[in-house]
Amino acid sequence: MFTASYPASFLPEENGKGFHVRFPDLPEALTGGADPDDTLAESAGCLAEAIAGRIARGDPIPAPSRLKRGQFSVGVPLYLAPKLALYLAMREGGLRNTDLSKRLGVSETVVRRMLDPKHATRPERIQAALAALGKRIVVRFEDAA
Repeated sequence: MFTASYPASFLPEENGKGFHVRFPDLPEALTGGADPDDTLAESAGCLAEAIAGRIARGDPIPAPSRLKRGQFSVGVPLYLAPKLALYLAMREGGLRNTDLSKRLGVSETVVRRMLDPKHATRPERIQAALAALGKRIVVRFEDAA
C-alpha cells in the first residue's frame, strides 16, 4: 500500500526568523515559511508542485521514506493524490497512455488529462482507470498532529 505522505525537515533559518523545508525523498522540493503553520501550508504546496513536475516529465516518483525523529509528515493534496495513484499504477504496469486508453475505450487525450495535475478530473473516472489496472484508492482518516 502506498501512503501519499512524505517526510519533511523543518529547519530554523540562521537568523532565527522562520523555517526552511527539505524533503529527503524529493531533493527539488525546497520551500520555507514564517512560522510553523505557514511553513506547513507552504510545504504542502511545494510537495504538490514537485510531484506534479515529475508526473509531467514522466520521471520516477520515489516511495516516501520512513518518518524520522524531528521530521513532519506532509500529505499530498487531495486533488493530486488520485492522479499520483494512477501515474504510479501505470508505471508499475509498464503502461503508456495509449495502452490505458485502449483498456478504457477512450482516447489518449482523456488519459493524458487524467494525469494532468492542472486538469480537473472527476474522481469516478480515475477510479475506473485504477480498477482497469487492478488497483483502488483507500481513504483513511487520522487525528491531526
